[in-house]
Amino acid sequence: MRKLNFELVPDSCWYSNLRSALPKNLWEIIKKDAKIRANGKCAICGKETARLEAHEKWSYDEKKGVQKLEDVISICHDCHSAIHIERTALLGDEKRAENHYMKVNGCTYAEMRQDRSKANIEHKRRSQMEWQADTSWLNRFTK
Repeated sequence: MRKLNFELVPDSCWYSNLRSALPKNLWEIIKKDAKIRANGKCAICGKETARLEAHEKWSYDEKKGVQKLEDVISICHDCHSAIHIERTALLGDEKRAENHYMKVNGCTYAEMRQDRSKANIEHKRRSQMEWQADTSWLNRFTK
């Protein structure tokens, strides 16, 4: 598995995220926790930056149809752009994100394209499913 991965969200899950679903004060607590854990560095590539972005890590149980929140981590803009490569492509910054992906993973252009192809196949399959969200990870912030 790569250090940095393409994470294509199923179509039915687009435009829904914790930031917009949670009360603002709870989202701020979660972001702050992720930043403290990151200690000023991107949780993926290790780059030191004052501007870290919150990224939701989800796992997908295709047999049960459960999309489970695993963590919220702080990452740099470049890693976030690579993770959401299809959105980044729509915004016109695809090449920069691809280059960052190859640099972080130490892989070739062909390997990056193969990884992206696999992610697209996975995305297509998952987009045909209905998902139930498991956000039990959030319980640590609501006790």
